[in-house]
Amino acid sequence: MQNDPELNGKYLGTITKDFVLVADTLKEASYQVRKRGFSDFPIFPISQTSIPLGQLLIEKQELATDFNYHITYLDEFIQRQLVEDEEAFKKAYKNPDEFCCLFVVDQTFTNFLFVPYPEDE
Repeated sequence: MQNDPELNGKYLGTITKDFVLVADTLKEASYQVRKRGFSDFPIFPISQTSIPLGQLLIEKQELATDFNYHITYLDEFIQRQLVEDEEAFKKAYKNPDEFCCLFVVDQTFTNFLFVPYPEDE
């Protein structure tokens, strides 16, 4: 689950610009999911259009972002067969206190992306 080269050219700048606006909300949501025992592997699907994956957390109109942000867990990805090798995913999953697991969904591109949360000042 390395960052795809296509991601760097087409999406990374837009995602980074958005992420600054939503990072605190996503980090808190990730913490709550883990604290309440729903999952140790929260995933945030993001897309520019409506998608039937997870629950809508931040609609792009709310914060003038380019993406809608959903929240779900590894279990849904396994049920929908979006993740076939659960153990490999768990090994690749980065520390959720430090990294946000985004799942970028576009018409021609879908992939996981781990983005570091900004450092607390």
